[in-house]
Amino acid sequence: MYLLLGALFSLSQVLSFPMPLALVSGQKGHSIAYVLDERGVRSLWYAQAPDFAPHELWNSGSDDGQELTDLAISNDGKYVVYVRGGSHDANWVKHPWPNPGLSPAEQHMSVMTVSTAGGTPKSLGDGDVPVISPNSATIAFVHDPDGAVWSAPIDGSATGTLLFFDRAPDSELQYSPDGAALAFASNRDDHAFIGIYRGQNTPLQFLAPSTSQDFSPRWSPDGTRVAFIRIPGAGGPPPNLLQELPQPWAIWVATVADARGREVWHSGSASRDSLPGINGPQLNWVKGGNIVFISEQSNWPLLYEVSADGGAARLLTPGTFMVEDTSISPDLASIYYSANSGTTPGDIARRHIFRVSAAGGASSAFTSGADSQWWPAATADGAAYVNAGSREPFTIAYDGRKLNADQIPSGFPAADLVTPKLVSFQASDGLNIQGTIFNAAGGAAKKPAVIFVHGGPSRQMLLTWHYFDYYDYGYGTNQYLASLGYVVLSVNYRLGIAYGHDFQYPAHAGPLGASEYKDVLAAAKYLQRDPQVDSTRIGIYGGSYGGYLTAMALAKNSNIFKVGVDTHGVHDMSMWDFSSLSQVKRYQHPNAQAYLREAWLSSPDAYISTWKSPVLLMQGDDDRNVEFQQMVDLVQRLRIAHVPYEEKVIPNEIHGFLRWQSWLDVDQAAAAYFGRYLKP
Repeated sequence: MYLLLGALFSLSQVLSFPMPLALVSGQKGHSIAYVLDERGVRSLWYAQAPDFAPHELWNSGSDDGQELTDLAISNDGKYVVYVRGGSHDANWVKHPWPNPGLSPAEQHMSVMTVSTAGGTPKSLGDGDVPVISPNSATIAFVHDPDGAVWSAPIDGSATGTLLFFDRAPDSELQYSPDGAALAFASNRDDHAFIGIYRGQNTPLQFLAPSTSQDFSPRWSPDGTRVAFIRIPGAGGPPPNLLQELPQPWAIWVATVADARGREVWHSGSASRDSLPGINGPQLNWVKGGNIVFISEQSNWPLLYEVSADGGAARLLTPGTFMVEDTSISPDLASIYYSANSGTTPGDIARRHIFRVSAAGGASSAFTSGADSQWWPAATADGAAYVNAGSREPFTIAYDGRKLNADQIPSGFPAADLVTPKLVSFQASDGLNIQGTIFNAAGGAAKKPAVIFVHGGPSRQMLLTWHYFDYYDYGYGTNQYLASLGYVVLSVNYRLGIAYGHDFQYPAHAGPLGASEYKDVLAAAKYLQRDPQVDSTRIGIYGGSYGGYLTAMALAKNSNIFKVGVDTHGVHDMSMWDFSSLSQVKRYQHPNAQAYLREAWLSSPDAYISTWKSPVLLMQGDDDRNVEFQQMVDLVQRLRIAHVPYEEKVIPNEIHGFLRWQSWLDVDQAAAAYFGRYLKP
């Protein structure tokens, strides 16, 4: 325990930075708004051209665990609209809304409006995904909990009321450029339509309705057409659960005047042509009547452009990298995007901002260097973005100028942090795997080591602070463990993003064989070969999918992994992965039982008999991504098998913890637990 007392800084210090949670541009590129989270106090900020000097519009005042999301700025720059509360990272939605602060009052997910001139925010009603009319007078939003479309005046002079009735839950609201119509996605479960609302005296219109599922409506600049994504409707012969099948998709364009549509582009039949996963196709109109989108047809998520009249798609960003987030300039002439590309060694594990013309031509680097930059928010003359280094915390930047550097706490221990290094090693089947390693100078000749396994699994850990708050806490904890004298290896295993489609969708992964565990085992063997590591003292920790792989390591290889910390992990894949079993009870289904058997054999629960190493289990009991039953069930199995375990349950907390204090408590508990078992 002595190294815990001798750390250069506390975990509280290293997690004390102002963390950006959202960044948007508005007012035709002349303003930005963003959300910061500093020790759990969420605050809303606004900055306007030309100086973009930020000022605070509102803050929560306490670590209440209520999200601020879905920012939008009115075209006249007088209001910022946002959503307070809810659980936007959940795989499924259920009520009541999260209350991790344990307030005696019921919490709500509410649409809020606040004047950029100052004043108290006003609630427009319970709902989500607000959009502002082009004339800056009205807000439309999806009402909670029925999914109906409501509207309210933007100044908050009245609360929201029903705008129109549709038989289905609606989403993805989009005002036409002139504000005279509202497009929306109408979800009918096994199929979905793109609808148009024009006023109380005009019937709803549905564009090219079919048995398909349509979503992501996008108005053309002149308001005469709507582009959208179409995928097949649910049904047909039950899929082969033992095989990864491609997800076909197409881009359609419909003429609003007659509701007729036509396909202008469609994917191929290979797995690489599937609908892009984590961030979607990011459909957008650009100058010249063209549509840009992301496709993985070359194995890499890259930008393509196609005419709204149809024809061959043109590749805008050739290369072997991942385009992650895009933002279109107000004049529709340029696309700003973040990517793990650049000229600095290790840029595959960073993010930088690039710009490409909608007319074509080579991309140009908008940012570069050893820091990361993400979330481009295009402005009239450039772009705002978030900047973070390996040791320096976050800042909001505009064209290279840091706007809020004065908010970095004076006690933040940047000088005492380490600069992680990118390393690579081979799994037993020959696949090359990368990781980031944290190792502070000095200390014992032989150090204990800890492997960090990210969740998702469609994530990538970076050489810098991360754009996802969940992994900022992981990155900070890795830095803290390194300061205590551990060698920490964060492994970017197969199933993760940033290394191409084939890497993200490998054979025999997850419930079909857990091939990604080979990468975790390879990371441990890499550490065993490191002359600075004591190979008898290797631990492992992770959350969510990282918790699943932590449990797999302890269950299958307690001879290597001496201790583990499993936070909200999955322990029985046959109980958890119901997403692909919607038709499992049909007589026609050929392989449901074979799938369930494979999923069980890909689960930590199947190897309890060889699990010997101690484990700390932690989870919030309002988890909406991994059922709390997964932890309850595992505790009973470990108890019966006499495996040493400890548990930490956080009442009312969800999967991606909403309170800063929850993260601090969990990460401090992990560090202390490693200290007990890996430090004499």
